[in-house]
Amino acid sequence: MKKWLAIFLSIVSLLGLTACGSRNNDGDEKTDKISVSVTFDAMKEFTEIVGGDHVQVSTIIPDGTEPHDFEPKAQDLKALSTANVFVYNGFGMETWVDDAVSAADNSSLVTVEASKGAEAITNTDEAEISEHGQYDPHLWLSLKGAETEAQNIRDGLIQADPDHAEDYRTNCSAFVAQLESLYQEYDQNFQSVSNKSIVTGHAAFAYLCRDFGLTQNSVEDVFAEGEPSAQQLTKLVEYCKQNQVKTIFAEELASPDVSKTLADEVGATVKTIYTIESAEDGKSYLDRMKDNLSEIYESLR
Repeated sequence: MKKWLAIFLSIVSLLGLTACGSRNNDGDEKTDKISVSVTFDAMKEFTEIVGGDHVQVSTIIPDGTEPHDFEPKAQDLKALSTANVFVYNGFGMETWVDDAVSAADNSSLVTVEASKGAEAITNTDEAEISEHGQYDPHLWLSLKGAETEAQNIRDGLIQADPDHAEDYRTNCSAFVAQLESLYQEYDQNFQSVSNKSIVTGHAAFAYLCRDFGLTQNSVEDVFAEGEPSAQQLTKLVEYCKQNQVKTIFAEELASPDVSKTLADEVGATVKTIYTIESAEDGKSYLDRMKDNLSEIYESLR
């Protein structure tokens, strides 16, 4: 696949497809916006918040697709050959990034690893490390992590479009202030509860748990692969009973049926929690994070 991807994008480059944004080649039609290609929904939202009116954002991984399983085709990556900026999460979330950037052959492309500089949570499962790498990638589900990602995106946009640097700084600062306000609110809330244990559909919330001193157990692993064996399910049932787990949090793309079975076994309810990998319910990142935190807090009271 990588060989054909490189061949295709090299041909695209040779054909001289029209570039977009304020950094277009001479003779191309110019717009007031810079072109930004991102990998999935959370990166899109952060980029649009920080970029404001100065960015035009396209998303590589389609909504409804599990990003951990995504293998891009040439047509998915065509925008990279003409984009001004490329934003991806990092921490092993998008294993195909290096090959895609190389194949795009876009010398002016500013590449932003949004998780750069954050403290990673290390995987402990040897099989996961072998297949996906050593880090848990779900940094965007932490309010503190989102601050880091927004700031890295700000810096990338400034590099690509220094004329609007002050706007990017202002937008980023306003977003970080909102994130910090939400963090302070729920930091106080979670300090007030004695039960700190949650069970999720897949292990995507370790960074959120780190923010607030919570403990996560899950139906599926960090990369939303496989379903638990009978022995693992038995251990989950025991864990839920021992920790008085009243709610099993499920996501649409991660074993909702198993989550329901587990909830029935321990007398818990199933509630939806957002992973913000795709656009969901017409809600913004902040709206979904507020919902997540509210649901988790209520389940622990």
